[in-house]
Amino acid sequence: MTRKNPREAILQLFHQRRDGYVSGEEISRTLAVSRSAVWKQIQALRELGYVIEAVPSRGYRLLSAPDTLIAAELQAGLGTELVGREILSLAEVDSTNLRAAELAEQGAAEGTVVIAESQSRGKGRLGRRWASPPGVNLYLSVVLRPPILPWDAPQLTFLSAVAVARAIGEEPGLDPEVKWPNDLLLAGRKVAGLLNEMQAETEGVHYVVLGIGVNLNMQPEQFPADLRYPATSLAIETGAPVSRADFARRLLQHLDALYREYLTEGFEPVRRAWQGYFRLVGRTVEVDCQERILGGAVVGIDDDGALLLETAEGGTERILAGDVRVRGNVERRM
Repeated sequence: MTRKNPREAILQLFHQRRDGYVSGEEISRTLAVSRSAVWKQIQALRELGYVIEAVPSRGYRLLSAPDTLIAAELQAGLGTELVGREILSLAEVDSTNLRAAELAEQGAAEGTVVIAESQSRGKGRLGRRWASPPGVNLYLSVVLRPPILPWDAPQLTFLSAVAVARAIGEEPGLDPEVKWPNDLLLAGRKVAGLLNEMQAETEGVHYVVLGIGVNLNMQPEQFPADLRYPATSLAIETGAPVSRADFARRLLQHLDALYREYLTEGFEPVRRAWQGYFRLVGRTVEVDCQERILGGAVVGIDDDGALLLETAEGGTERILAGDVRVRGNVERRM
């Protein structure tokens, strides 16, 4: 992984010292740079919104931090075992999934996270565009190297969904639900999307990239006019801004715990947890599978994550991919 840049190294020192001071000499020695270079880095952090006190003979102390997604901020108090051990934080990227895949090909450690303030080519399922304006939402990808067979990899989409649902559910007054196969909703509107991609051979998976996008502080005027499905954000639903760093940290913690449980206990605990957020069991739906449209009552999902529909003829359809619409449900745009 890439070495921490000077600003991240300074922030890491501040977090290690908590409320104490860090001397300019210590920062200079740690970074192997001059005292004047340290001062320039402190000034650069202040320009980003960090409030840093400087006291002669004592050094520097961090008083407050802006809502940034700098790696050192995210790792402060993270406490995970796998996910987030390495974090690459970028101002802008074409796609966090693409960058994470590049790192995975280069041998990045399992649990490596790529996070960005904005994406120029954010994408969703079936190549659809994911709107990624800067500074308001969460766009991240995680590299995993699970010891599973390729046909089991879709199970990790449901793991991602549970982690996001749990992180959203910790915000006061929010009750998230999952929309098969890879979306999350609040009050019937899309608030998060997942896109998992893998590199594998018949005998095993080389890596899986978990792509996650969550609308945190996006406002109605920032959503594209051509949305296929009505959308919302946590800020719209709660009426207050959400700390992106705090949310990202909680999400990584949930991902870490769920993934470690998955490695030891398999898919069943994840499937049960996912179905706890799934509100369509027993509802009559239509599923657009591109080649055909299937209708029936939702039974649930099977061990592979396939959607199970009970048809009018009494049979069961097993669906691996498609867009679900509740019959009689009229979708409203924002």
